Amino acid sequence: MAFPIAVAGSALFLNRTLFFQTQRSETINRFHNSGTFSFSENKMKTRHFLSLFDLTPDELKRVLQRAAELKVMHYRGEHYTPFLQKVLGMIFDKASTRTRISFSTGMAQLGGSSIFLSPRDTQLGRGEPVEDTAKVLSRMVDIVMIRTFEHEQVREFAAHSKVPVINGLTDYNHPCQLLADMQTFIEHYGDIQKRIVAWIGDGNNMCNSYLEAACQLDFQLRIAVPPGYEPDDNLLRRATDHVVLLHDPLAAVKNADAVTTDVWASMGKESEKARRLQDFIPYQVTTEIMEKASPNAIFLHCLPAHRGEEVSADVIDGPQSKVWDQAENRLHSQKALIEFLLIGDKLTFQ
Repeated sequence: MAFPIAVAGSALFLNRTLFFQTQRSETINRFHNSGTFSFSENKMKTRHFLSLFDLTPDELKRVLQRAAELKVMHYRGEHYTPFLQKVLGMIFDKASTRTRISFSTGMAQLGGSSIFLSPRDTQLGRGEPVEDTAKVLSRMVDIVMIRTFEHEQVREFAAHSKVPVINGLTDYNHPCQLLADMQTFIEHYGDIQKRIVAWIGDGNNMCNSYLEAACQLDFQLRIAVPPGYEPDDNLLRRATDHVVLLHDPLAAVKNADAVTTDVWASMGKESEKARRLQDFIPYQVTTEIMEKASPNAIFLHCLPAHRGEEVSADVIDGPQSKVWDQAENRLHSQKALIEFLLIGDKLTFQ
C-alpha cells in the first residue's frame, strides 16, 4: 500500500515544482517589462581596483564616505548582508595580518564568505599561467583580492578576470591601505583637500600610493627620503603639482597635518636591511620630528612597526598616534570598496 502513496506524493511534488517554476518565470518577466530595474549591458563592465587611479576622485570620496557609514552601522550592531552566497577569493604570495583578517572579516560581515589561497594551495605555485588561473577562478568566485610581489601579475590577472580584482598590495603600491589612511585622516581632521601630509623614510610602495592619493584628493605631499630611495619617477611627474621631494625630514614635517612612515626594509628587501638601517638613521620619526609638525598633527603607520627604527616608541604609542584607528579602518574601507565594485555600477534603477 505504500507504493501508490509514494507515486501520489511524487506527482504532487512535480506539480508544485512546475507551479513555482511558472510563477518564478512570470515574476522575472514582470520585472523586466515593468522598467523598475534592469541589468544594463553598458553598466556591466567589470571594475577593478589596482590603484587609486582606478576610481575617479568623486568615486573615491563616495567610497570613503560609505566607509564611515559602514563603521557607524557596525558600532550600532546593525546587520547589513547584501552579499549572501557571494565568495571572495584571496590570493596571497606575501605574508599578512591586517589584509587577510580585514578582508575575511569584512566579507563575512557583508554576508559572504572568503577562500584563502597561498602558493601551496594553487597551481600558480607550480607555474600555471596567471591568465589561466584568472579565467578559471573568476568563473567560480565573485570577486578576487591579490597580495603579491610583482604589480604586473595583478594587472595580468585583472585583464583576464570576469570579476572585480582588488590589489591587496604589490611592490609598486598599496591602494587598500591608503583608503584606510584617508578615512582615518578625515575622521580626525575632516576634508584632506589642501592639507599637508609628510612622508618620512623609504620611497616604497606606500609612498607611491600616497602620491596617487595626493593627486586624487588634492593635498600636498612632502616626501623626505635618503638620496637613492626616491619613489617611482612616473608617479613623481604625475604628481608634480602636489608633491615636494626633499631629503630633510625636518623641512618635510614643518606645519604638516599628518606624519607617516613605513618600515625601512619592506618584504623582499630583507637582504638590504643592514645597509638600510645605516642610511635611514636620520629619518626616524621622533618626538622632535613631531614637534615641528602642526600642534594637532596625527601620526600614521601602516604596520607592522619596528619601534626604535622608523619610529620611536613614544611617538607610535603616544597621543598623536592614530595607528590603531588606521588599522581598524582597513575593515570598514574595504567593505565599502567591495560594495562599490559588486554593486556600484551594475544595477540601474529607473
